[in-house]
Amino acid sequence: MELLGERRVKSLRPIREEEVGKLLKFIRNQSRDTRMVNLSELLITVASTIVSWVAFGKIRELEGSFLSLAHRVVQAIGGFSVGDIFSSRRLLQLITRTERKLRKLHKEGDMILQEIIDEHLCRRSTGTRRETYDEGEDLVDVLLNCTDDHVEVKAVILVSINIFDQDMFLAGGDSSPGVVEWAMSELMKNPKEMEKVQREMRRVFDKKGKVVDEACFGELHYLKLVVKETLRLHPPVPLSIPREGREKVVIDGYQVPTKTRVIINMWAINRDPSHWTQPDQFLPERFLDTSIDYKALDYKRNDFKFIPFGAGRRSCPGMNYAIATVYFILANLLYHFDWKLPNQIQPQEFDMAEEFGATVARKNNLYLIPTLYNAP
Repeated sequence: MELLGERRVKSLRPIREEEVGKLLKFIRNQSRDTRMVNLSELLITVASTIVSWVAFGKIRELEGSFLSLAHRVVQAIGGFSVGDIFSSRRLLQLITRTERKLRKLHKEGDMILQEIIDEHLCRRSTGTRRETYDEGEDLVDVLLNCTDDHVEVKAVILVSINIFDQDMFLAGGDSSPGVVEWAMSELMKNPKEMEKVQREMRRVFDKKGKVVDEACFGELHYLKLVVKETLRLHPPVPLSIPREGREKVVIDGYQVPTKTRVIINMWAINRDPSHWTQPDQFLPERFLDTSIDYKALDYKRNDFKFIPFGAGRRSCPGMNYAIATVYFILANLLYHFDWKLPNQIQPQEFDMAEEFGATVARKNNLYLIPTLYNAP
């Protein structure tokens, strides 16, 4: 994917800096009066805004509509659609409330996306430049470059843009803030780990002009351990996208017939006690001196015991984008602020309840009290 590769992700740095800067300004204002902030809502907003820039460019009159849609979709996918699990899915889908909600939201998304596509086509026909960063085209532009004047070809491409942009927006606008939210939750639950990661942050960035610079992320070794451990305990999507077997196979003694729909429980694999010591504990150091990485491509190297983004050719194409977004948001939150639980809640009392669905979200929003860090 041209817009999801490592080179393109690096080029999106100005977008991340601008939108995260707005987030920091809001939190800084709240911290002056020792107000608690709903970090869950703030993270969804900033991540959705960033991904809308990447996919559509800056279309201000439609941004509010799509952000509102993103919030409602995230809420709607909090529960399973039973039709995705059982073979008699046609009837079950019709009676599933979540399915009905998503169909309605999908139609609304279609209308907004069509406006976005029309805006791009109009701009192309008139030669009008859009407001953008130096790195040029957004995802819609790149896909429109694949069209010619043939009406049928253009229609197919427009459908492809619609489908892919919705998938990218909902994945990027939901998974990245979810990882940051869980990382902050685990660090609040584990103050020793919070102290370690903040000490590392401030050692690196205090001498870099007190600005979080992505160029220095190679020095943030403990932050990377924290993110890996967060992804192990809280993968963005607990179950893989269903796959259909092309031929009959035997797996660990089980006969798997042709055309069997297979769903991989990545959440369970990441907590398998046969692979992980104290699997339910938040222990970032477990990844020290290991070759385990986000990309589960090499069976001998990884053994597929850590697959937060899936594995193989059909693993998540937006992994590089998601990791870059998570690192930048989390690093800024941890460097610029100290954090406290509200209502004198102690770490051992902190609620970590999960809500299982298409994603594994916190059951309750994350409310924290920020205090601005005064660098020496």
